[in-house]
Amino acid sequence: MDTVLQDGCVITGDGTTMFARADVLISGGQILGIDPSCTLHRRSDGSADIIDALGCTITPGIINAHAHGCICGPSMPSGSAPLDDSAVDYNRNRHLLQGTTTLLNVCGLAFPDEIDRGPATVHPMDIHVSTAHTLSNIQAALAVDGAGLSTRHIQATIDQMLSQGAKALGEVGGGQTLGGGAQEYRFIPEAVEREIGLRIDPAVARRLKNAVLGRYLNPGDGVSDEELRVELENCGLAGKVQAEQIRTIVTNSVMPSVSQALAGFEEIARQSARVGYPAIFHNAAPTASRLIELTEKHSAARIVAGHSNHPSFLPDEAVAVAGKLRERGAVVDVSTLDCISTRWRNDPANFDALIESGLVDTISTDYAGGRWDGILEAIHRVVRKKQLSAPAALALATGNVARIFPQLAGDRGLIEKGKRADLVIADSANLGRVRDVFIAGRPIVRNGRIL
Repeated sequence: MDTVLQDGCVITGDGTTMFARADVLISGGQILGIDPSCTLHRRSDGSADIIDALGCTITPGIINAHAHGCICGPSMPSGSAPLDDSAVDYNRNRHLLQGTTTLLNVCGLAFPDEIDRGPATVHPMDIHVSTAHTLSNIQAALAVDGAGLSTRHIQATIDQMLSQGAKALGEVGGGQTLGGGAQEYRFIPEAVEREIGLRIDPAVARRLKNAVLGRYLNPGDGVSDEELRVELENCGLAGKVQAEQIRTIVTNSVMPSVSQALAGFEEIARQSARVGYPAIFHNAAPTASRLIELTEKHSAARIVAGHSNHPSFLPDEAVAVAGKLRERGAVVDVSTLDCISTRWRNDPANFDALIESGLVDTISTDYAGGRWDGILEAIHRVVRKKQLSAPAALALATGNVARIFPQLAGDRGLIEKGKRADLVIADSANLGRVRDVFIAGRPIVRNGRIL
């Protein structure tokens, strides 16, 4: 044995199994076994590194299959310019310190060789990329931004990306190309500032977007000019911008990419059915009906309905859509966004409704403008509210993700013999407080500090 994690509560990640007190034995970067008797290490030659986990809970490392901002290539489904190295490093460190050991960056338009910018930027967390390289998805990115895309990105294919190491398809659509959060915290505020010299906050941008386009991004659903003037007054913008002017700004920011992004749904579903990789889709009020149609049309596609708790849904609507998708074989993902503790733009109503419905398969973070909450924070909240047992909740970010994304994480996600020793030691009273993190048996975080 190389390492023994001693005297901790052990949750294995399979959804049901938990040991109130046990040792986890690690050798050669893999799980050697679980010892509920807490005695096997005493028969070793004494060379094992003993880690006291008394009062803590040992879990598999978190597998986050829907995140952004953690690579050095084009960012977001909009193909925007890469984040600078310091921002990427900060985002990666936050995920690691929150217990994530494997992360899929689903911006979708970067190459695997753009995960890092060179040896100096390599991070101990296991980071991978997805691919959304189809004609319509590229066109959608170019319609809204595309500043980070070169000829190489524009000409890439799904097969080329998979051969180079991409682990999934998607994200198909996104907050940038389908009128979601990124329009609210970036593109609409930028457009308003560019046109009238006034900076608005994301909450105001959301209200104006919904007033102009409705929750389903249909301009015909928007309010009248008189109602829009009232909304401008409510937002403190009366006299600063005209109703027709704001209608034009919002429409021109949001709508040019929408038709291409929706066309990209069909292309990626068809590719998923062909290659057998899971495909992550932007699930929100404007896209739900299209996604349900695709689950019926492409039954062989491995469709993952990303962030099914998207704030464009009403809680009952989110549950109804998730139920229809689940019935048709899709995976239902929820994202922490900023709705667990930060509450910058979002609240937990949709998250809670879906967890309580029993329809959730996986938990991810997404991005939420860089203000996402940790997955273990969400799991702690779910357990504290008695929405799920601790083993069932942990499986949503460990064993379930490994099963649904085998190309990404098929060798991890469970504490069982032969699995990769990606492990977290967290405070038993609050799983969101991560003490230690091990990746392939190596200590990466000890006592809350990255080694």
